[in-house]
Amino acid sequence: MTTLKTTPLNAAHRAMGAKMVDFGGWDMPVNYGSQIDEHHQVRNDCGMFDVSHMRVVDMKGEGVRAFLRYLLANNADKLTLPGKALYSTMLLESGGVIDDLIVYFMNENWFRIVVNAGTADKDIAWMKKQASLHAPQLDITDHPELAMIAVQGPNARAKVWDALPGSRELTEGLIPFSAVEMGTMFIARTGYTGEDGFEIMIPAKAAPFFWATLAENGVKPIGLGARDTLRLEAGMNLYGQDMDESVGPLESGLAWTVDLKSERDFIGKAALLANPPASKLVGLVLLDRGVLRAHQTVHTAHGDGEITSGSYSPTLEKSIALARMPVNVAIGDTVQVNIRDKMLNAQVVKYPFARNGKAVISSS
Repeated sequence: MTTLKTTPLNAAHRAMGAKMVDFGGWDMPVNYGSQIDEHHQVRNDCGMFDVSHMRVVDMKGEGVRAFLRYLLANNADKLTLPGKALYSTMLLESGGVIDDLIVYFMNENWFRIVVNAGTADKDIAWMKKQASLHAPQLDITDHPELAMIAVQGPNARAKVWDALPGSRELTEGLIPFSAVEMGTMFIARTGYTGEDGFEIMIPAKAAPFFWATLAENGVKPIGLGARDTLRLEAGMNLYGQDMDESVGPLESGLAWTVDLKSERDFIGKAALLANPPASKLVGLVLLDRGVLRAHQTVHTAHGDGEITSGSYSPTLEKSIALARMPVNVAIGDTVQVNIRDKMLNAQVVKYPFARNGKAVISSS
């Protein structure tokens, strides 16, 4: 039997009564009570998430920007201000998605990257392989000694300022999708919920104390269950469900993360240009009673599609989904979803479904 990996906050989760589950080989909290209450807590106030299973990778050395210009589908040249972040995919030559990630520009010789937990080892191996071919002078170092805590919600920043003396002065002017160092901490105004807040990298040994301090300041812990419904409402992709190595970013609602306009070459560019997408990612709202789930078949006048992520939306009080559909399917179309051998009606909508505490699509 394989032993599950644990984060530095494992004991804290158990002390708070978390229900723990195997999440990609990690022992992680799925909820601490009511998943729906946790979801609303983040939309209406704020909550904290243990995301220490994600991996921090530093790329340092001369020419790191030029290397990232080739490695990533989005263009690292967009990063000009220290601390600014960029969301990107990293592609195979075939155009398939190795991972989606966030890269932070710190200075011309240092970029910081945060990659997904389930793909971290694969990602780092790919980065090092490409660097050995194109930029052998670079130092690529991952930091398993860093924990990461996300505090998300309309009151998240104020609660972090209360819990972390000196942080307000340093971060009040921080624009979304940027970061700043604070001693041994790295505070980024980023997140995966559609709400404002911070993702804070902190030495593992200090993480339990900071988690407890946040709790003392009224920040409630939130499990992976609510994290998934929050990110789905916000229209944010989950690697391994909404995209993977078998599908490209243009078919995954991620065209905005791919810079095809600049002259630069990047891994996967030729494949993307040679193979126009035959499908696209759209939102669905179920019109009948039922629950949309991943892998359900969607029938349309233009051919079949498939749900990639689906769940009940606590904010909309309806079942919603992301689905990969034929390119001719249009917003407003009514389609049929096969749910337990019943054909139920759903409407094609433009996502996100909810952000900043409220629904952003019509619930009718």
